[in-house]
Formats: sequence, C-alpha cells, structure tokens
Amino acid sequence: MRDVSVKELEKQCIELKKKVLTMIYKAQSGHPGGSLSAADFVTALYFREMNLDPGNPKWEDRDRFVLSKGHVCPIQYAALAALGYFDEKELDTLRKEGSILQGHPDMKKCPGIDISTGSLGQGLACGVGMAVAGKADQKEYRVFVVVGDGECQEGEIWEAAQTANKYQLDNLVVFVDNNNLQLDGTTDEVMPNINLGKKFEAFGFETLTIDGHNMEEIVAALDKVRAAKNGKPKCIFANTVKGHGISFMENQCGWHGVAPNDAQYEQAMKELEEQLNAV
Repeated sequence: MRDVSVKELEKQCIELKKKVLTMIYKAQSGHPGGSLSAADFVTALYFREMNLDPGNPKWEDRDRFVLSKGHVCPIQYAALAALGYFDEKELDTLRKEGSILQGHPDMKKCPGIDISTGSLGQGLACGVGMAVAGKADQKEYRVFVVVGDGECQEGEIWEAAQTANKYQLDNLVVFVDNNNLQLDGTTDEVMPNINLGKKFEAFGFETLTIDGHNMEEIVAALDKVRAAKNGKPKCIFANTVKGHGISFMENQCGWHGVAPNDAQYEQAMKELEEQLNAV
C-alpha cells in the first residue's frame, strides 16, 4: 500500500477517464461505459493498494490483478501507462493491428497484464487459481479480480466462488462492478441476479457494499479487507453508474461499446476538465 490521499486518487481517476475516452475516440472502437463505471476502484487499486513494480512486471511477489470483464481494458491500460509499464504513446494504438493494447487484455503482448481475459465468466476462476498458488507457495501477494454484474449470470463465477470458500482464500478480493446494465439491456431484463451481494455472502465471502464512486468508501473498504485474515475470501460489492462522469453517457445502455464522435468527445473532455478543477 502507498500513502496516497483521497483527493490525489480522485484527481488521478479523472485523468485516467480522460485517457480512456481519448484512446477510444481515436480508435473509434471500444467500451467507454464499463470503463468509466470501474474507474474509481481501479484507480484506488493501482495507485494506492496493490504492491507492484512497473520496472519488473513479472516480479513473483507482486499482487495480481484480473480484469475478468476484459472489454473494459481501456481503464486498465490507462493505469498501466500512467504507472510507467509502457510509453503513453501506445495508448493511441488501441485496437490497432499489431498493438500491445488489444480489445481485451493480452498477457503475451502487454506488460502488466497478469492473465488474458475476454470470454466473460472465466476470470474469477483464474484469480482463484492464482490465490491457491499463492497459499501453496506461502507467498504474501493478494489477488484482485474485477467482475461485472452481467457477467455474474455465468455459472463458472459461482463454481469459482465455491472453490474460493473451500480453500479459505483470504488473499482473494473480488470487486463486483454493479452498474445494472449490460450489452443489450438491464441485468433485470436479461437475467435477474437477485441479491447479488448476498449471493457472494452465501458462498462464504466477507462482503462489503459500497458506493463505487466514493473514493473514501473505496479506500475504507480496502483498508478493512486488508486487515482481515480470517480465512474468508473478500467481496467488495460496488454500486456504480455505467458511463459515470459523462452526463450523456450515464446509465445509458447504448454506451456499452460505442465510441464518441467529435462533438461528444469535446463535450466529455470539457465535463471531465471541470470536474478536475473542482477537486
């Protein structure tokens, strides 16, 4: 953990959002909605919580990060670039042929990616495997996994959660990005999750429910789960807003995987600059 203030994290989050929108705008392809809903807690993880070494991406004692909802990789790429894992000019190559920044995270191409993801529902199982390995090797690293609420309709999520409980993986922290929207509708319309946070509790997770855009709550939740060595995997259930921070994107299913046009990009950047000045 690093000593970074809430205000510094809030400013960093807005800067990352600007990078996200810029790379998607330049690529005219990508997923802004979910990238923005996950931005606050991804910022807290990369810039305060996780034990990392950008100069040595494969350091064996590093904390692991699994972006199970891999389509929102722009927010991860923005964080990795800001930390120095690669030159920020690479952000302009998002989704281009030969780029290290593909449409989903690729551990063979991009420094700082711990596991390739993309097919929804599989990332938590990968994270559980990493956490089991950490226990077996008597390592102190932790594993952080980000899953989407729509993704939690997949059965493999619950097989992995059950396994995390069996092996008492208190080195595993799952963030649920609960923005209530997925590709083609609300989660209730597509397949109701029915008390999703309570489900993780029922599978043996110590579960905290927070406002996923309140940096103070995010930091406090991370402080609490870091201190808890009780044999329970952890779930931070983050209530979020898809497209958060951009007025015309918020809570709009249509912004799941659409790039802004010139006018929309200009308006979005203006709104983020105003937010930055207000912090």
